[in-house]
Amino acid sequence: MNGNSQNMSLDEAAARFLASLAPGERGTSQAEVSRFVRWYGRQRELVRLTAPEVASYAGHLSLSDTDYKKKLGLVHAFLAYAWKEGWTGSNLAAHLKSKTGKAMVQHLRSRTSPEAIPLTETGYAALEVELATLKDKRAECIAEMNRAAADKDFRENAPLAAAREQRSHLEGQIRELEETLKSAVLISGKQRSSQKAGIGDSVTLLDLASGAELHYTMVNSREVDPARGWISSASPIGQAVIGHSPGEVVEVIAPAGRQRYRIERVGR
Repeated sequence: MNGNSQNMSLDEAAARFLASLAPGERGTSQAEVSRFVRWYGRQRELVRLTAPEVASYAGHLSLSDTDYKKKLGLVHAFLAYAWKEGWTGSNLAAHLKSKTGKAMVQHLRSRTSPEAIPLTETGYAALEVELATLKDKRAECIAEMNRAAADKDFRENAPLAAAREQRSHLEGQIRELEETLKSAVLISGKQRSSQKAGIGDSVTLLDLASGAELHYTMVNSREVDPARGWISSASPIGQAVIGHSPGEVVEVIAPAGRQRYRIERVGR
């Protein structure tokens, strides 16, 4: 793996990938690659993206979308490029597979409405602020396009082309955020009906090997913030803990081997 890619974020990797494409291809790929990056968190380190997470991504796309396979192919190209450039330790693109045949039919039948996206109140508010910021940037971009269009020589109008490209990128981000907020289900303490860990819960774990206590908050992948101890419910620890209660022992398969934790407390 390229040593310079150790701390590369998904957002930076996507920007480099898009910059490598021809202008026509870039516009086509931008919205879908941005959707993928947003799903796992823009500041998420690329090297920490796991094969199971990538394998599950196809299920987050709407199978009723006529461009389903095309959109999946655009993300596949991004991941393949990351592997080719040495940014990842394995070819994650190999784990991104579309649902076909019977599985697709069953999925279509089961999805009569948009999939609910659980978000904390803090995360929802942060996305609203981000959406407002993007809309302000779009307005600035449109003004820039109008100024650039005043130059009647469209043959080599680089500022106009750049403004159009930026607007296309912003429109994709805005649509994705609007869809997320529209499908969001806010999580609050009042919704707790059991002691089983779920999204939005704070969990205290006891490392049975070292005796150390670990404190995490399980959140949707859009809200991941390692500095605050907010981890994705789709992460190895999140998958091991979700649905379990205090007193239970869970196992997490890590590169260093199996790690065992006892759930000490679950709260919100």
